[in-house]
Amino acid sequence: MKQYLDLCQRIVDQGVWVDNKRTGKRCLTVIDADLTYNVKEGEFPLVTTRKSFYKSAIAEIIGYIRGYDSAADFRQLGTKTWDANANDNSDWLENPHRKGTDDCGFIYGKIGRNFPKVGGGSIDLLRKIVDDLSNGIDDRGEIYTFYHPGAFHMGCLRPCMYSHHFSLLGDTLYLNSTQRSCDVPLGLNFNMVQVYFFLAIMAQITGNKPGLAFHKIVNAHIYEDQLELMRDVQLKREPLSPPKLIINPDIKSLEDLETWVTMDDFKIEGYEHHPSIQYPFSV
Repeated sequence: MKQYLDLCQRIVDQGVWVDNKRTGKRCLTVIDADLTYNVKEGEFPLVTTRKSFYKSAIAEIIGYIRGYDSAADFRQLGTKTWDANANDNSDWLENPHRKGTDDCGFIYGKIGRNFPKVGGGSIDLLRKIVDDLSNGIDDRGEIYTFYHPGAFHMGCLRPCMYSHHFSLLGDTLYLNSTQRSCDVPLGLNFNMVQVYFFLAIMAQITGNKPGLAFHKIVNAHIYEDQLELMRDVQLKREPLSPPKLIINPDIKSLEDLETWVTMDDFKIEGYEHHPSIQYPFSV
């Protein structure tokens, strides 16, 4: 929690104003931020200085694991995070690759589970990683990536957190996640949960112990219409003790995540928080 608040304060104190073409807004911006989550000790990084929600973040990661490309599928799983990008993004609405209502195109897990090969065909990056880690193998390239510049025109949004690199030391699994851009008041709490969860669930289904998750953010920013709430409200609040994330121990394989798992399989204990803050969202 201190890492999160320190980054917010750093942006407020040291950030530079940058015009964002996609949203038409200015962002107070810093370059390069690093956060670390102790998954081994169960220190779940759910923000406590405002009421925060974790199931939508987990649902999105499971959607990426399943290779979803429809906002309807994400909604059914438990998150509405893709509704606006699929249906309210004017550039995407005019894109000839859009297949209709709720279509997100070639995004995130749709790319990661079907990464195009030169000459035709595709590679299931996640299946290879799970198989390797389950057999105690780390080839130093256990990378689940969604970043494919040649496919940007085929999706409603370029990936923000675009790479998850797993590393195995003995029977302890580590994760380095890289994010090119982050809306800190809204998106970062969401992404912190995702990085923590992705390491925790991958360790569980591959039979390894979770270690540390390292989260790299290249461009961290606060939009101009979020600044006052961050500076004058959230940063004035004292953080509370972190809660615990409880994952159903019956989830034992990638196939379980692909088929029967729902948000009822994840719970938190001991979550105390300050009142919610309604930050504006930029499409």
